[in-house]
Amino acid sequence: MTGPAKLDLASIRQAPKALLHDHLDGGLRPATVLELAADCGYEGLPADNAKDLGEWFRDAADSGSLERYLETFAHTVAVMQTPEGLRRVAREAALDLAADGVVYAEIRFAPEQHLEKGLTLDEVVEYTLEGFREGEAEAAALGQPIRVTTLLTAMRHAARSREIAELTLRFRDKGVGGFDIAGAEAGFPPTRHLDAFEYLRANHAHFTIHAGEAFGLPSIHEALAFCGCDRLGHGVRIIDDITVPGSSVDDAVLGQLANYVRDQRIPLELCPSSNVQTGAVPSLDKHPFDLLARLRFRVTVNTDNRLMSDTSMSEEMLKLVDTFGYGWTDLERFTINAMKSAFIPFPDRLKIIDEVIKPGYAVLLG
Repeated sequence: MTGPAKLDLASIRQAPKALLHDHLDGGLRPATVLELAADCGYEGLPADNAKDLGEWFRDAADSGSLERYLETFAHTVAVMQTPEGLRRVAREAALDLAADGVVYAEIRFAPEQHLEKGLTLDEVVEYTLEGFREGEAEAAALGQPIRVTTLLTAMRHAARSREIAELTLRFRDKGVGGFDIAGAEAGFPPTRHLDAFEYLRANHAHFTIHAGEAFGLPSIHEALAFCGCDRLGHGVRIIDDITVPGSSVDDAVLGQLANYVRDQRIPLELCPSSNVQTGAVPSLDKHPFDLLARLRFRVTVNTDNRLMSDTSMSEEMLKLVDTFGYGWTDLERFTINAMKSAFIPFPDRLKIIDEVIKPGYAVLLG
């Protein structure tokens, strides 16, 4: 190749990618939802074919409300209540991401939401991890190697966060890399779960917190100052602590919180399409991703929920390229940002950066 590869969807799929924020119950194949629903007797689906069902999920998630967006998960969670369902969804998630060029993925899910058929929390995690390992093995056999790390999520409106934190530690050396809390932010601040976070910190465990998505700076402040999280799930509202009085990024004035986030290199798990769908930002061209990137925050590109957003990592990157004019070096930087921030040991992160990501982008850069 002479010169850089053309920047289009096909070439971006060839680029090695690292994904930090992807929900297992938000990434099912529509056909799988239908088949699992038939297998388990779930009759609440709003469509009876894969095409219409996929469109329903996308349209329902386009409400502009995080609360309405979260309602779509009732259908996916309903078909993930059996060993077979959990294994299949996890296996297909690994395969789908690998086929899109993702070489490292952290996929999160809430074990407490998968107990309706009598499974225990430990069994839910075990079956899901089995599915990820099966998917990794199949992807490797296809020449599309991927490493999947699992994050266990506690629901912020519930009262099981300490229990899920303990579950995280029980599986820490078996494929679980960290902990998260998720769900509607308004009325459910992260400080409601201080016991879980204190337990995790006392045991040197990694955790991220959904903060600064539907709710603003107070959510981010609590997640950092009181809970001590390693990363911010979304964190998009950090822009509320930044003003740009002039026409240049050099004129930007950062408040104390924004300065702290940048100085401490706290990763922002930004999800462009999802952030628009939930109303966290008004439109993609008004997404603060570009300003944050130019101000050298540690921005990362993520899918959030591939089914609801009808998206992939490659499509998210292409949207950023088309909107902000990014090139291959920008995409490489965002990918390395993510890999640096992964919840796996430092030598493992470095190995993927040096042996997979940098050589992969070197080929695309010509």
